[in-house]
Amino acid sequence: MLQFQIIPVTHYQQNCSLIWCDQTREAALVDPGGEPERIKLVVAQAGVRVTKILLTHGHLDHVGAATALAEYYQVPIVGPHVDDTFWLEILDRQAQMMGFDQVPQTVTPTQFLTEDDVISVGHCSLQVHHCPGHTPGHVVLVDSEARLAFVGDVLFKGAVGRSDFPRGDHATLVRSITTKLWPLGDDIRFVPGHGPMSTFAHERAHNPFVADKNFG
Repeated sequence: MLQFQIIPVTHYQQNCSLIWCDQTREAALVDPGGEPERIKLVVAQAGVRVTKILLTHGHLDHVGAATALAEYYQVPIVGPHVDDTFWLEILDRQAQMMGFDQVPQTVTPTQFLTEDDVISVGHCSLQVHHCPGHTPGHVVLVDSEARLAFVGDVLFKGAVGRSDFPRGDHATLVRSITTKLWPLGDDIRFVPGHGPMSTFAHERAHNPFVADKNFG
């Protein structure tokens, strides 16, 4: 079964997630946005073996430590969707926009992801769902057995991702949530890119942006 630990990093308090298979101890890091030394310490304390870095989208607060950690663990960077390439190519400009002191390292994915790809972490499997709107190449990673999703900045408890960035679109974002995520099941828990966890059921009932009552 998939296990996880949330590691908030940077002044954006972005939820980097350490995930691992409890049988094999094989692990991955989802959206390591910064503070690589802190992330390394958590990995060492967990006693797991990192085999890949997973990215949901190309914003700096989600990818800032990806290259440093990929080089340290000698593992591939997987994701996001190729449509977020332009975000990865302007990390220096993102650093200025977001108030990051250091110019980030270039992030070059080993593999881009697309709809219905499957990522293995030990004996666990994550299904890939392309969910544009916040960014055009945003992906969501779902373990259907553990009933757990890593949704990046698509969905939050009580909110949805911003869509006022270049190539963002609010209608597309809402459609991604309601047509790609809701059919996966109300019992799915999710780790958002920032803030507390929630469930799809709770957001369908209470989220002012995507609650079912908005579409009745």
